[in-house]
Amino acid sequence: MKITGAALALAAGATILAAGTALAQDPQMPMPKPGPEHKLFHEDAGSWDATVEMFMAPGAPPMVSKGVETNTVGCGGLCLISDFKGEMAPGQAFHGHGTTAWDPAKKKYVGTWTDSISTGIALGESTYDAATKTATGWMEGPDMTGKVTKSKAVVQYKDANTRVFTMYQVGPDGKEVPGMKISYTRKK
Repeated sequence: MKITGAALALAAGATILAAGTALAQDPQMPMPKPGPEHKLFHEDAGSWDATVEMFMAPGAPPMVSKGVETNTVGCGGLCLISDFKGEMAPGQAFHGHGTTAWDPAKKKYVGTWTDSISTGIALGESTYDAATKTATGWMEGPDMTGKVTKSKAVVQYKDANTRVFTMYQVGPDGKEVPGMKISYTRKK
């Protein structure tokens, strides 16, 4: 199923209308407030230098590029808005944009991602393990050709100024192999 801009606008309009109707029926209804799960957004907030490694074939050296990710806590502290700019290859500009929110019904982080080399919006879900400082989940969406793919996504928070995002694909032998790795360092 393809998600179009019109479909997203319709869904957003329905959400706003439902919220407005609920508030009209009960003006004392409490508005959502950030909880402990939203603290993770503040760890990601700010500007980050990124080193991107794309693994094109098993055993081959990765294609390496640079980028900058800027993250903003938005929606009254209820979401993270990400903007990534860099190069996929020398001279080939790349721009990506994502949002992440906490879904209390699913008890998971949910997100969207779109960029200049895919044909639509990817959706994802993940859980966070505070003991290992690791978020693990999946992303599903169209690739450059329009084919919908699903990938495992892992973010390791090494310290307050370092995190590593790895996206895994299923290799020819059926095992998970890294397809992309982004090492982030907070800008000073």
